[in-house]
Amino acid sequence: MASETEKTRALLQACSTESIVCSIGLGIFCLVADRLLQLPLIQQSDWLRALSDNAVHGMIGMWSWAIITGVKKKTDFGEVILAGFLASVIDIDHFFLARSLSLKAALTLPRRPFLHCSTMIPIMVLTLKFTMYLLKVRDSWCFLPWMLFVSWTSHHIRDAIRHGLWICPFGKTSPLPFWLYVMTTSSLPHICSLGMYVTGTRQLISSTQGTLINV
Repeated sequence: MASETEKTRALLQACSTESIVCSIGLGIFCLVADRLLQLPLIQQSDWLRALSDNAVHGMIGMWSWAIITGVKKKTDFGEVILAGFLASVIDIDHFFLARSLSLKAALTLPRRPFLHCSTMIPIMVLTLKFTMYLLKVRDSWCFLPWMLFVSWTSHHIRDAIRHGLWICPFGKTSPLPFWLYVMTTSSLPHICSLGMYVTGTRQLISSTQGTLINV
């Protein structure tokens, strides 16, 4: 009964005014940021284009996790920073595939690097969760697989407006419509939050930290 009560509460919180406003704000940020990145001033410089694009990835990751946590404590803010780092660090695989630290080489690859395969997301999330179980990582870090899921998924969805989703071994999809990217990105934190309730992650965090993450 308690589990069902928690799930019902999650559904109600997911539709709260605060949560909806934050999600709308995230959608507006996605819309404005990606339009600004098309300005000639940014597009004419490889470094400015790459850094700006990666920064937007990081901001979306941070914003998404902030919606989930509510940022009520200093520890929540640290998690938000970590989520932004995870959302942006994926692009390091460009340099691995290029086998060079040259930005030009990283931007002119013959194919997409391995971390940009969307099949890697569930594999890495499950691997992280299994590794944490084997190492008996304390319960207060049980949110980490979900953070990885949100951060990497937001990165892949945003890249998909240009290149589509690469789903091994089935190939890739057509580029996502811009409106679908905005809607999916803004709803992703709620999907993750509800998933955390269903799997009991929320309840575990509550019992170990004495607080309940806001949706």
